[in-house]
Amino acid sequence: MKSSLMSLCRTLSLVALASLSLSACLATKAPRSYLSETFSSDTPFQYYSHRDAEGACEIGKRALLSQGYQIDEVKPQSVRGEKFFRPRPDEANRLSITLVCLPSSLGAVIYASALETQFEMKSKGSNAGVSVSALGSVSLPWAIDKDTLVKVGEETVTANDFYLRLFDLIKSLDN
Repeated sequence: MKSSLMSLCRTLSLVALASLSLSACLATKAPRSYLSETFSSDTPFQYYSHRDAEGACEIGKRALLSQGYQIDEVKPQSVRGEKFFRPRPDEANRLSITLVCLPSSLGAVIYASALETQFEMKSKGSNAGVSVSALGSVSLPWAIDKDTLVKVGEETVTANDFYLRLFDLIKSLDN
């Protein structure tokens, strides 16, 4: 009886171990981002201007301002602006665009990088109380809901069309 009980325990242990191993195999992780990075020389993230680097960044700044971006950082060879969007009442997005302007044999090259940050509205309940001194120390708690925007994601914008539209606007101002 004792040996059959031990055998049953071993069998159950092996079954549990095998099911844990199988579930680990079935759980798939998202591939690491750096594995798909190609470092292609054909890139949508750059635009060549006939202006010098500072002049090219000035045109980039004007392009961002013309589209409602708030400029929050300006240096002689870089500009950073951001714009907020509200796709739904409980969501918000921030689009930040950084332009870096460097000298090139053609004048200047403008490199662009955009980062989209997503936020969602989250409710957090809390309690508040009131003490009434005439009645002694009585606290009457009630619930207070507090809504806050919480960052839920962030991603570099890699869509070619986005950068083509940006550089088309810069090109129209560059002439």
